[in-house]
Amino acid sequence: MKIKSCELGEKSEYQIIVEVTPEEFESAVGKAFIKARKSVFVPGFRKGKASRKIIEGMYGATVFHPDALDIILPEVVEFVDKEQNDIKTVGDPQVTDIDIKEDKSGVVVTISHAAYPEVKLGEYKGLSAVKLSADIPESLVDAEVETARNRNARIEKAERPAVDGDITIIDFDGYVDGKQFEGGKAEGFELELGSKAFIPGFEDQLIGMNPGEERDIELVFPEEYTPELSGKPVVFKVKLVEIKEKLLPELDDEFAKDVSEFDTLKEYKADIKQRLTDAKQSESDAQFENALLDKLIENIEVEVPEVMIENQIDISVDNFVRQMQSYGMDPAQYLKMTGMTPEEFRANMREGCEKTVKITLALDKIAEVESIEVSDEEVENEYKEASERFEMEIDKIKESVPKDRIVKDIKSRHALKLVTDTAKAEDAPAFEPEEEPKAEKKAKTAVKPKPAAKTKGEAKSDEPKAKEKASDKEEKTAKTDEKPTAKKAVVKKASEKASEDAPKKATVKKAEPKAESKPKAKVTAKKAEEKK
Repeated sequence: MKIKSCELGEKSEYQIIVEVTPEEFESAVGKAFIKARKSVFVPGFRKGKASRKIIEGMYGATVFHPDALDIILPEVVEFVDKEQNDIKTVGDPQVTDIDIKEDKSGVVVTISHAAYPEVKLGEYKGLSAVKLSADIPESLVDAEVETARNRNARIEKAERPAVDGDITIIDFDGYVDGKQFEGGKAEGFELELGSKAFIPGFEDQLIGMNPGEERDIELVFPEEYTPELSGKPVVFKVKLVEIKEKLLPELDDEFAKDVSEFDTLKEYKADIKQRLTDAKQSESDAQFENALLDKLIENIEVEVPEVMIENQIDISVDNFVRQMQSYGMDPAQYLKMTGMTPEEFRANMREGCEKTVKITLALDKIAEVESIEVSDEEVENEYKEASERFEMEIDKIKESVPKDRIVKDIKSRHALKLVTDTAKAEDAPAFEPEEEPKAEKKAKTAVKPKPAAKTKGEAKSDEPKAKEKASDKEEKTAKTDEKPTAKKAVVKKASEKASEDAPKKATVKKAEPKAESKPKAKVTAKKAEEKK
């Protein structure tokens, strides 16, 4: 066989015409006959005993052509992949036309293959973006220490008036317009004063009460409460059954020894600050890189082939499915819960995947323009790291991931480093903690928690069944259109790339041979990998 022509069409697709010789096609027909003869029924012959000439005479001269095409087309695709190494392509090659010559002069196969897009770079050195400070205020360190103190606090019964921070056990019964309302009663309800877990004002009026004391608490339901009670005055008849106090450990070296591997409180705090700083630095670096990548792809000119976007969506969907399965979740059930069809799920991923492709193209082009080289030592270290990380023999890793894939990934990392190293960090305000933890802010909007039965006997609760606010019913859905981080956009580890770079099959797009019988061609050829 030989390549008759290779031209770049209007849709940035190469149209490659391959001529298959009569002898090659005849060989494929012979193999098809041997494979199929045992399943062909010919009157007067046992199965497998009828000759090819008799079968063709009975069923037609083209009877074995479809199976012959199954045999020859993968060889054609492989031949094109090997011969056309001077052109850069992406995606899967598609057989778009097959012409079996009636004069038995061979077969002409037309293959369409998307061209690797041309990228015109804009500015990529000296870009600027805001970079958050990684400075950690002492207040955050103190908050971490207080959290540790609360985790290690002793809880003891107290015989004194209730104060802020106490854990109280209460019975209560609510009345609106002098009548009990449904869900407004509970016994053995555990409530921490100062948690802001109840409706506003309730906890404040428990402060100063003694165990066994009863009190009427008069309040007004919040406007955002359940409609039938919203804005109405309410009287809660409350009995304080028991008070439990938290006894926090002393903040000293002994405390540090109990909760950490450090001998002094100073060392313990220093470690907390370092961990918080490292985490903040990583976050700052990632945000800075992403901001730079956003500017990078804004500066490029490129027409991204649809096949590249679809391939990236396929990868993202596969990653999502594996992630759901690792959590023991059924991806199909997840889609049902979120009310999305598979098509809608893919559509939600499109924007993020297109951005990922553009970033990859831009970094590849930078590596080309800057003549970035990769040493054999770097490649070997990459294989070793993957081998250790996934506990696989290095030879297995090398079999799964070709060297050129590793080289390409390392070049992309070097290109990204060039962008970030030459970039300018704009000043940003120092990191400030929120005045109040998000969880506590949510508690303000919550109507009431469900009572915890941590008293003698079982707690009987008919607490108000208020409608939850929308902010309290947020579903945890997958970020199908998440923006790619720098690390996502650049390189995945060698073994992670193995599944992504597995050879795919070429497909036939409405291809029928131009012979009288027009046998349909099924192609099982391996995908021609992207050529550089």
